[in-house]
Amino acid sequence: MTTATHYDVIISGAGLAGASMALALSKLSKADGSKLSIAVVEAYAINDNLPKSYDARVIALSHGTATYLQELGVWQALKPDAMAIADIHISDRGFYGKARINAADYNVCALGFVSEMQAIGNCLISALKQCPNVHFIEGQSITNIQWQTNAVTVLLANGNCLNASLLLGCDGGQSVCRQQAKISIQQFDYQQVAIIANVSPSKAHKGRAFERFTEYGPLAMLPMTDDRCSLVWTVTPEQVESLMALSDDNFAKQLERAFGSWLGSFSQVGKRFSFPLKLIQADEQTHHRMALIGNASHTLHPIAGQGFNLGMRDVKQMTQTIEQALSENADIGAHKQLRGYADKRSDDHSQVIALTDSLVHLFSNKHLPLVVGRGVGLKVLNYIAPLKKALAEKTMGHTR
Repeated sequence: MTTATHYDVIISGAGLAGASMALALSKLSKADGSKLSIAVVEAYAINDNLPKSYDARVIALSHGTATYLQELGVWQALKPDAMAIADIHISDRGFYGKARINAADYNVCALGFVSEMQAIGNCLISALKQCPNVHFIEGQSITNIQWQTNAVTVLLANGNCLNASLLLGCDGGQSVCRQQAKISIQQFDYQQVAIIANVSPSKAHKGRAFERFTEYGPLAMLPMTDDRCSLVWTVTPEQVESLMALSDDNFAKQLERAFGSWLGSFSQVGKRFSFPLKLIQADEQTHHRMALIGNASHTLHPIAGQGFNLGMRDVKQMTQTIEQALSENADIGAHKQLRGYADKRSDDHSQVIALTDSLVHLFSNKHLPLVVGRGVGLKVLNYIAPLKKALAEKTMGHTR
């Protein structure tokens, strides 16, 4: 390798996890009062001015994530484009069991928010461009990683080298960092496919989010601005081809049949996308002078909308870990620091993965005793305050 440019931290990936990680770390100071030097390596062009679109993809932000984005200083800019979730309606199609979770019951203005991904990215990148200690290296992929005792060195596609005390893999489900470190994964194929699209219902959503369990899998309807809704419809691989081939009008009719009349008919259906659903979990969260953040560590089923929020808690814990090391004038990439990070994230990872995985299996099962049992369970959940509170706290991203 050629002579390397040195940074304190290298972040692989400038997506939502990587940009959030960079912004959080940009605020930290070393013992001498100077800021951390941070390199953000991104294979594609970085843009903070992506236009709005009817078909924009969205994610659900928990109450905890919104609070953390406020701490990072970007929530004020993002809030106008975020739709507050006032209520969550949970139901099982064709059965009596129903549950409702209301923000007012927990003294919060919203259980969470729904925001377009590009709006979040615009706010994060715009804020990062005001940070002189953050250096973007865009249009370059990492082709090789070498781990030394006191540093980690990465080789870029253009032949340039970077080294740092710590490398953070925020590079998604196909993480180059994870693959280079030969960290194995556990993978489970749900044999389901998600169809996503933005739709316009004839009735106002009034800030309600719906989780509707159908014969073949969950159907989520998330409230958006302009009275749009973001649809995540889980179907079997056999169904997806025919549903994707339908005209917009016929797709809207099939959707109303599966979802019910909660929001009336659907007057507009945006561009449809589909992707297979798998649970992917890395066997190790850390490697020598490296840690995995967000989807590089865990990719979840979208049933409970917890994937991005789990990743944001990774960001928050890693920031706290590095801040503690800096206060002690310790090596931020040392094994002790990274082991501590992994230990503190372990329970949250396990609980959220277990929750989403069990919901998928329970509500995609046609076995009669389970069907009856889950109907009773939803009814019990709706009337037993401690159970409902526990689910609400997990939904809002509050951990213990």
